[in-house]
Amino acid sequence: MKLNTKVTLFFISIAAALLAVLIAISLYAFRSFSIASATEHIRTAGEIVRVHLTESMINGVIDKRERFLQRLVEVQGLKSARVIRAPEVEKQFGKGLRLESEVDDIERRVLHDGKPHFELTVVDNESIFRGTIPYIATASGNPNCLQCHQVAEGAVLGAVSMSMSLNTLKEKALITVAGIAGVVTLFALLLILLLRRLLRPISETANAVEETVQRALRGDFKGQVEQHTNDEIGQIAVDMNRLLTFLDDGLNRIGGNVARLTERTPAPGENLLTATIDMVDGLTSAAHFKQAIEEDETKTEIYQRLSRTLQSEFSLAEFSIYEISSNKKQMKGVMVDGEMADTCRWCDPQILVRPEACRVRRTGHIIDGIDNPEICYAFRPPAELGERQHVCFPIIQSGAVGSVVQLLTKPSDRERLSSQIPFINVYLRETAPVLETKRLMESLRDSTLTDPMTGLNNRRFLEEYIETLVASVHRKRSHAAILMLDLDYFKMVNDTYGHDAGDAVLKALSTLLKQSVRASDLVIRYGGEEFLIILIDTVGDAAVKVADNIRCAVENLKVQVSGIVLQKTISIGIADFPTDSETFWQAVKFADVALYQAKERGRNRVIRFAPEMWSDSKTY
Repeated sequence: MKLNTKVTLFFISIAAALLAVLIAISLYAFRSFSIASATEHIRTAGEIVRVHLTESMINGVIDKRERFLQRLVEVQGLKSARVIRAPEVEKQFGKGLRLESEVDDIERRVLHDGKPHFELTVVDNESIFRGTIPYIATASGNPNCLQCHQVAEGAVLGAVSMSMSLNTLKEKALITVAGIAGVVTLFALLLILLLRRLLRPISETANAVEETVQRALRGDFKGQVEQHTNDEIGQIAVDMNRLLTFLDDGLNRIGGNVARLTERTPAPGENLLTATIDMVDGLTSAAHFKQAIEEDETKTEIYQRLSRTLQSEFSLAEFSIYEISSNKKQMKGVMVDGEMADTCRWCDPQILVRPEACRVRRTGHIIDGIDNPEICYAFRPPAELGERQHVCFPIIQSGAVGSVVQLLTKPSDRERLSSQIPFINVYLRETAPVLETKRLMESLRDSTLTDPMTGLNNRRFLEEYIETLVASVHRKRSHAAILMLDLDYFKMVNDTYGHDAGDAVLKALSTLLKQSVRASDLVIRYGGEEFLIILIDTVGDAAVKVADNIRCAVENLKVQVSGIVLQKTISIGIADFPTDSETFWQAVKFADVALYQAKERGRNRVIRFAPEMWSDSKTY
């Protein structure tokens, strides 16, 4: 119900209630007035009858009293009038006229009590007011009652009983009350009409404000409130329009800026306020996400956090994260469907060894397989899982694709994923610089742990890794064979053919050493032409066999440098950890002692450390 209707009904109710009260009071007042007026009328008429009866007795015409009463009824407007004799008067003067001897209950009570009695009755729809007034004997006046009546003073001589109709007064009262009610009703109607006229601008302004607020809640701030008056209500409309204009302009600017940040295109007719709130919430969550990954230690932790975010924030269960190798020639799986994995589940595995087959890796922009099905030929989801559609995002690092995030969806859920693309892109955009920073830090760290010429780990790497190695050996209760290797007469190469030739020999040797051991074994350039190999889970004869294979391979290695072919030999010392020493560095020292023995015994040989080779008195 609208305000104007409510106020109108309220005032109609008040007016009706006031009118009803006014009519009730007026009717009661007229009734009371009519009864009081009739009472005085009958009292006056009764006094006239008493005086007439007294004069008639004095003048000797008392027998004509009935005619007088008939004339009295005509003159005074009375309905009836008669005189009743009291028993004392009847004893003295007889019964009197016939009408004077017919006494009813009320008259008997008045004759007995000496008190007047008045009552209002309705007979045949006519309101009759009756009054019965006693005549009391008194000695005052001249003449007085006791001069003619032989009764005691104060005795009841008789009574006059008169009645009169109040219908005329009643009709006049009803007409008067009706007139008052009509005037009041007319005044109330005029007041209500005036009130409605005064309330119409308020009601229309309130309705307009309600409509514009509803439109604003739906994202439309272009509604305007019409100004109907120049008072406070009109000022409300003006201020409301200014507020809506300000909000519309502000939200459009905020929404536009946020849309540019999220690269999201607003949909026609969408709720601008809700869309802006969603975009700001997305940016806030992305900022918190960036703060979290900045504090992560490694790229792996960042990928894990990104995976959890895709699952928790976007309710995605099927996705893959790939990382491009530093040489850009390989891709490796990092996360598959929320789990750490190096496999390729949703694409052709060929992309792992030939990254250019991956369209997003090749182009560097988002590949939308929802709007453009089969745009990427490398997308090959397992047939048993049913139809899938995909969106692939590049994570740009140093101007090139460093990582790829692939999201999967069923056709029935494609709209939800499409709506999430701008927000997911914000997260990935925040992830890119942090991943780049971690990559550069890892590269810097690797550069300090890697020999730049041979690509082998250096001695500093061994110093950092040794605690992990020792803990692993102790935990598995296994062994590690330590091989110390040194090229024979390497200084002669540098002196004779130059350092470039020496570098070529070292590079060729490094390649041979890596090819001669397992991927789990460690090959370290220990210094100059000296190398250290740690054979994991290897002891005794197995280590000697590996070392001898290396020696033979080096002996047969031919290195071409500036038109000449260089061949060198190598000496190798072997020690076992923890058999030869429970201290790793002491075992390295024993391997060096065995290498020294190999040099002493003619070079190009493998020597296994024996306790008799070591004494604290010897110097090396």
